[in-house]
Amino acid sequence: AIVALTFAQYAVRPFFEDCEAPENAVRLLAAVCLCFLTAINCISTKWAMKIQDIFTIAKLTALVSIILAGMYFMATETLDNFHNPWEGDYALSSLAYAFYSGLFAFGGWNYLNFVTEELENPYKNLPRAIWIAMPMVTGIYVFVNMAYFAVVSRQEMLASIAVAVSFGNRMFGSVAWLIPIFVALSTFGGVNGILFTSARLFSTGAQEGHLPAWFSLVHIDRQTPIPALIFTCITSIIMLLSADVFVLINYFSQILWLSVAASIAGLLWLRISKPNMPRPIKVNLALPITFLICCLGLVLLPSFTEPFNLLVGLAITLSGVPIYYVCIVWRSNKQTKNVIMQWIERGCQILFNAAFVDCHHDRKREREFSEMQTSIEDKSVSH
Repeated sequence: AIVALTFAQYAVRPFFEDCEAPENAVRLLAAVCLCFLTAINCISTKWAMKIQDIFTIAKLTALVSIILAGMYFMATETLDNFHNPWEGDYALSSLAYAFYSGLFAFGGWNYLNFVTEELENPYKNLPRAIWIAMPMVTGIYVFVNMAYFAVVSRQEMLASIAVAVSFGNRMFGSVAWLIPIFVALSTFGGVNGILFTSARLFSTGAQEGHLPAWFSLVHIDRQTPIPALIFTCITSIIMLLSADVFVLINYFSQILWLSVAASIAGLLWLRISKPNMPRPIKVNLALPITFLICCLGLVLLPSFTEPFNLLVGLAITLSGVPIYYVCIVWRSNKQTKNVIMQWIERGCQILFNAAFVDCHHDRKREREFSEMQTSIEDKSVSH
């Protein structure tokens, strides 16, 4: 929802040069973007990946153009905007909210983890992708922000909804209209990537028995998780009730970092309670402990001044508990009381021409086969 709203803001910007775009126009365009890309992801994974490739090129073109223009400006003009760079509001809650916006821009680092099942040799390629991509992305975004800060004054930046447009108007003259188009293309590709990965997250959760089973349904020919994609689209459109990107970022970030902190704490507990579990990817304990402290700081610091945001985030998160019991636990123990879930599953199968991919059972069979093979080898050695 956040990235779709950003796309819409930049896409309508050329039509509203002298005033702010109407909120309803922005919301409607964001909803159209979400629905269109959901349809593409439902139709074909290959189409979704081609869109991702094309719009990633557009993103890099825009970013490199901004970096080069910023370097030219810094080499030829005075750098008045860098005077007193540390002047600002250092209240703890303000620092946390500043980190929310900054970390949101870098938030794509974790999406690759959602599609590990579709990676070839993930234990080798996942760390490789992280070590190559993260420094590259970090470097690009740091240089882009340096260009923004050099060209756009602090007052203009605070007043502007689309900072890249203000930058383009200052640096690119008659072709400044290209910047919002390229940024819109960039965010369009971002929405596509988030839809692709988030739907896989729902699907995998259902296969593991943590979410309603119909999330794991895939089209029998196209192999796309249509129910999970449509659910992601609908919930994203509901979030468009608020067109304020920063309000959405603050709500999202507090829930996100609370969830990340819980996940890291769980992994640390497993390292202590089950030290002999197989761990293909293992890091020094100092790293997750430091990361956990940072996550807790991000969650708690804004709560001292605005506790309501944390309460809303907790309420949204805990709403999953009754859904888990109704959709998962009751289905396992009291089949007769969960006819509604059976109807939903059957309806989704008929409506979307979808079937279950029983990955959980496949993994179970693989483990059983491996254990049986080990047992046979042990017996042959003893003989």
